[in-house]
Amino acid sequence: MKKTISKGKGVTAAEVKKLALSFPEAHEKPSYNRPAFFIAKKFFTRVRSEDASLVMGVEGMETRDMMLELDPETYFITDHYKDWPFILVRLSHITKDELRAMLERRFNKIAPKKLLKPAEEKTPAKSVKKAAKKPAKKRAR
Repeated sequence: MKKTISKGKGVTAAEVKKLALSFPEAHEKPSYNRPAFFIAKKFFTRVRSEDASLVMGVEGMETRDMMLELDPETYFITDHYKDWPFILVRLSHITKDELRAMLERRFNKIAPKKLLKPAEEKTPAKSVKKAAKKPAKKRAR
């Protein structure tokens, strides 16, 4: 049974680059003599020109194996990645939103804490806690 690609699926290498570089401290530099993207000093992702796929780190080998089993048309590995928690993602099988979600998960895993802290402080729960700790100002009469 062949999986059909839904309308609107597929991202380009240019779209990957634009989105990857939109993250704080993201920059492009070579990895295995190929253009790749890093967050601070850690590998973020790269596009494999040989098969139009994206190299993406995942939470662990169990996650990788589950992804391979659930959607082998989208996710695959080569012998190079068999012992590492990385998966290859066919760009023709994902949407921009799916790409963004994958990159956000990866960013949250590898980014230095100083880059994650501002996002955490903006959450409503933190704002409420901070407001509760401050005593109310008394009005002058």
